[in-house]
Amino acid sequence: MSDDANLIDRFLEMLVAETGASQHTLSAYRTDLQQASTITGGRLSTADREIIRKLPSHWRRLQSSTVARKSSSLRRFFGFLVEEGFLLNDPSDALPKPGLARSLPKTLSHAEISLLFESIKVELANEPVKPTVVRLSAILELLYGSGLRASELVSLQRSSVMRDKPYLIIKGKGNKERLVPISHQARDAVRRWAGFVDPQEKWLFPSRTGHISRIRLFQIVKEHASCAGINPAKISPHVLRHAFATHLLEGGADLRALQTLLGHSDISTTQIYTHIDSARLVELVNNRHPLGQRNLAR
Repeated sequence: MSDDANLIDRFLEMLVAETGASQHTLSAYRTDLQQASTITGGRLSTADREIIRKLPSHWRRLQSSTVARKSSSLRRFFGFLVEEGFLLNDPSDALPKPGLARSLPKTLSHAEISLLFESIKVELANEPVKPTVVRLSAILELLYGSGLRASELVSLQRSSVMRDKPYLIIKGKGNKERLVPISHQARDAVRRWAGFVDPQEKWLFPSRTGHISRIRLFQIVKEHASCAGINPAKISPHVLRHAFATHLLEGGADLRALQTLLGHSDISTTQIYTHIDSARLVELVNNRHPLGQRNLAR
């Protein structure tokens, strides 16, 4: 199997693990990436900007929506390659940028989040408690309570969680480190889970071959959602990250703070969450803008 074919397969596995992508979505990504690989002579996974600049000439007769989809597929693929260390520099800025609106992120309601955690609370009260339940509690607390990416969570080292520090040290996309606050509840859940892990173990969530995979994490979250009475199709580790961001924004967090917490390099990536809280923003203008307080000037 060529490098392109192998890395495309690994990328699609990541999509399933992090976003619960449907077979239709996976098929579209595979087609776009395989076609681009053919155009670049099987060098897509090692392509530089010069190679990528040649792609749009093959797309001239396509509709702008199709070009936008292909560009999006490639950007996400290159982001994956850089994050996983297969590619040093991301060449996707050489791709065309048709002016189409971004799709809105899926999220969960406060009631659905409550169902997830109430179900866990019931299971934690059983004696003796199952280690898998304790692990699940730590996973949910970190995904929803700290907004971690699936890749960040599975690769968490035991040393990332310090007893006397209210934050985690996370290595995110592009190997950039950031500090992520961790609540007392999440820290207690992680500490409880750590008691079930071999003290010599490097990873916080180990497996037989290293740390648990993103695909296994996806399965764990789906299985619990089903047990909690939530449609598994609605949830994934990435959806819990979106819920973290959405509910923080609803609670009054500003975009810059949210950008830092999520590890976004560009504020425009974070701005996608503002659609969810438009009602609060309207209320903010009405209550805080001088024209909304004209009675104060009378």
